[in-house]
Amino acid sequence: MIERYTLPEMGYVWSEAHKYELWCQVETLVLAAHARAGTVPQDAVAPVAAAPPPAPEAVAALEAVTGHDVIAFLSAWANNTTPREAAAYVHYGMTSSDLLDTALAVQLAESTDLLTARCERLLHVLREHALAHRATLRVGRTHGIHAEPDVWGHRVADFAFAVHRCRDRLMRARQSVAVGKLSGPVGTYSNIDPSIETEVLGELGLRPADVATQVVLRDGIAEWVSVLALIASVCDAIAIEIRHGQRTEVSELAEPFGAGQKGSSAMPHKRNPVKAERISGLARIVRAQVVPVMEGIPLWHERDISHSSTERVALPDAAIATDYLLEQTSTLMESLVVDAARMLANLESSHGLIYTSAVLLELVAAGMSREDAYALVQSAAMETWQSGVPFRETLRKHAAARGGELDEARLDDLCAPEHYVRRLGGVFDRLERLA
Repeated sequence: MIERYTLPEMGYVWSEAHKYELWCQVETLVLAAHARAGTVPQDAVAPVAAAPPPAPEAVAALEAVTGHDVIAFLSAWANNTTPREAAAYVHYGMTSSDLLDTALAVQLAESTDLLTARCERLLHVLREHALAHRATLRVGRTHGIHAEPDVWGHRVADFAFAVHRCRDRLMRARQSVAVGKLSGPVGTYSNIDPSIETEVLGELGLRPADVATQVVLRDGIAEWVSVLALIASVCDAIAIEIRHGQRTEVSELAEPFGAGQKGSSAMPHKRNPVKAERISGLARIVRAQVVPVMEGIPLWHERDISHSSTERVALPDAAIATDYLLEQTSTLMESLVVDAARMLANLESSHGLIYTSAVLLELVAAGMSREDAYALVQSAAMETWQSGVPFRETLRKHAAARGGELDEARLDDLCAPEHYVRRLGGVFDRLERLA
């Protein structure tokens, strides 16, 4: 991911420097476990543990010759070890994927912890915003068309619960990716005792794969990326709601517009939903990583490396972009401008058409067939659409034409927006309990 969308903590997790730090940590722990088991000399451990990780530039220079990243790393690290001969037992009994998959599991776990904290912040922001607007009336829309009265807090509560579910999915996915293997070239422990694997992975906060070939099967990593795509898509849903709400014809919501900020190089009046649009755009990047990573599950026999090049791009990009999306969405919701007066004006702008559903049910309850009641209410509504005459008036007219009379006091109740949101208390009670 480019620097523009990379936050420092997540960027460090996926940096080359940190990767080599983890590689050194894994190799040192394995060497120390071997020494305790008597497999290698005890005096090999201290010099290796004291050797600093190699610089990425040094590894790259050697890889340009060897064409193999792990061998280049081992050689560069050996060059940092004093005496150099002490490095002879590094990587003892291991294959490259033992190192790669185990260190990757640590990176995935570290990334997940950062993302979980971001999810929890967004959940808190959405919860507080929704509770603050539990009585802010607005029109609910289906297909982009006015439907029935709603409150803005209800819409935001939906997003809050979605983020809560995503947070829980992420925590479960952490268990799926915090899995390593130290079982040798095809996973048979031919040159390394299973006790070494158990000991070292425990020290790293990982669990051993129940079974592995040369690699850990990629279904857990595919699950993790899929969860990130879900998180990104929920952020996208929030962003789209804000983008629609900021349209000039709607003008119910707005991103903050700072002093000195510019909206357009050509049109000085513009205040565009740039953060929301950025969120929607980057969500596509995260979703785009799911299929390439999933295609790393079917490999040739015990292993090929067709997954490797994909994961070098897809996993950092998915993690870094999701981290950025969560931060941006939290910041946007914290500073969102809500125009409650405009929401109410828009609710009233369709001349009462948003009350047709309750009127329909009232007529049915009074004994009219559903077909006749629907025809009456629809004919009145169509006239209101075409003429702009308030729905109450066209309804009265069409009812009289059919020989009927409406209870005006009852219509007052049915044509009040509060009638439609009176049962939402349970939603907000559940939201208040959300943690």
